[in-house]
Amino acid sequence: MSVTLITGANKGIGFATARRLLDLGHTVYLGARDPERGEKAAATLGARFVRLDVTDDASVAEALAVVDAAEGRLDVLVHNAGILGDGPLDGPTALHVFDTNAVSIVRVTEAALPLLRRSANPTVVTVSSSAGSFWAVTNPDRPEFGLPLALYSASKAAATMLTLQYAKSQPGIKFNAIEPGTTATDMTAAFGIGRSPEESAEVVVRLATLGPDGPTGTLQDESGTLRW
Repeated sequence: MSVTLITGANKGIGFATARRLLDLGHTVYLGARDPERGEKAAATLGARFVRLDVTDDASVAEALAVVDAAEGRLDVLVHNAGILGDGPLDGPTALHVFDTNAVSIVRVTEAALPLLRRSANPTVVTVSSSAGSFWAVTNPDRPEFGLPLALYSASKAAATMLTLQYAKSQPGIKFNAIEPGTTATDMTAAFGIGRSPEESAEVVVRLATLGPDGPTGTLQDESGTLRW
């Protein structure tokens, strides 16, 4: 039985991914910053709640310690926590967006590596975005071309690059980034667009359940590898 930790999983794509992986027999640790919302979401699904604020080193360390004490390993890590960052374009906002969307990948991955190395088939999935793809944002035929989200796009470019660099430095662990598709979540409510989180979660689940010979160091959507 695979042991899985999903960050920011009390709603949206993270919640839908947790549901699907539970259906597949995973032991799922649902990470959320807000204990009340996290506990409620975990109880709804039958997952295990762990308080996890991806912007706080102590919180991350404590969360991984909980998983370590209970399971002794981690098979799947899903970096799902993220924010849109569509507020004022200033230094404090930029720091917050990059801390949540990019720096957190380093923070959580480094804490998780000792547990991942104890897995027979360790896998890390970053919920990134093709809004961080140079190919997509310079292509007039792509929806990302007109997306006015500088901090989100830049932080997701960093998230993808960090994921690919981890794939190179940790050859025993699969690291892949995904573009989940335009999804109707709290984060995109202002745009009034997107498909259901359940549909987008299938992209995450596919890369979270790769076999030992699966790909690593890629950015993918539901159709396969993306240029970026």
